[in-house]
Amino acid sequence: MNLTLDQMQETRRAVDAPLFAGLPGDAEISFEFFPPKSEKMDAQLWDSIVTLAPLAPRFVSVTYGAGGSTRERTHATVARIVKETGIPAAAHLTCVEASKQDIREVAEAYWEAGVRHIVALRGDPPSEGEFFKPHPQGYDSAAALVKGLKEIADFEISVAAYPETHPQADCPQSDIDNLKRKLDAGASRAITQMFFDPEVFFRFRDKAAAAGIDQELVPGILPVSNVAQARKFSGMCGVTIPAWMDELYEGLDDHPDARALVAATLTSEMCRKLYAGGVRHFHFYTLNRAELSYAICHLLGKRPVANNAKDIAA
Repeated sequence: MNLTLDQMQETRRAVDAPLFAGLPGDAEISFEFFPPKSEKMDAQLWDSIVTLAPLAPRFVSVTYGAGGSTRERTHATVARIVKETGIPAAAHLTCVEASKQDIREVAEAYWEAGVRHIVALRGDPPSEGEFFKPHPQGYDSAAALVKGLKEIADFEISVAAYPETHPQADCPQSDIDNLKRKLDAGASRAITQMFFDPEVFFRFRDKAAAAGIDQELVPGILPVSNVAQARKFSGMCGVTIPAWMDELYEGLDDHPDARALVAATLTSEMCRKLYAGGVRHFHFYTLNRAELSYAICHLLGKRPVANNAKDIAA
């Protein structure tokens, strides 16, 4: 990683001063949620939104199940966020098992509901282990989806990036080339898959820059409080969990509060190193729980903004 003079000075401050002392709160943040499956989960999701809204997120995003399996719930969740809060909402949309006409109908419904931001993804097949097969009348890639969405309406579009390379990519360079195609098709930024070592992101950022990518690359941050779940996610996505991280969680299976403290500590430290390396936007995978993300944002200098969001009914 090639550091600028400002970044070297910031790195020195991070080493010499208390780790989070004096951070000005200039980082931007965004949060990802998934659509609830029950009334109880809906209440938990809305509690999380109520908790995080005062931090003035740049946007919040809502995921979309494989093959559009959560289409109605995703739409309802995003529409409610747009209607009842002052937070810009982004809806995920995939190519899986959808024709171009299906995509058009979904995109037009989002636009009608006031949604102006879409996270455009190729998407994973409904069954684990299968390979993506385009719908005969659908888009064959995320880049084609981005281009098609731009023709439907003037959406702001985010796409996915993979610091450790997509598991189905031929090689790291072909994965970078695919990312460039998505961005060149009209996307504004890429949000990365989770990772657990800041150097993984920095190396990826350097490779992207070398490939001529100058759009924003936003690190996706997963605070790990459920190690078994993180291992499952990581195995599916080709993400490396460092051995030292595994060791730090040993013996905490029956201590959820202690696990949360460890998760907040580790993730905050990684975010602080990313900040020292010039990162100024963090995207948190919340798993519909607010407290860990809130604590990390607080350490990054974020504070509640008065009257940021409309009153939200829990």
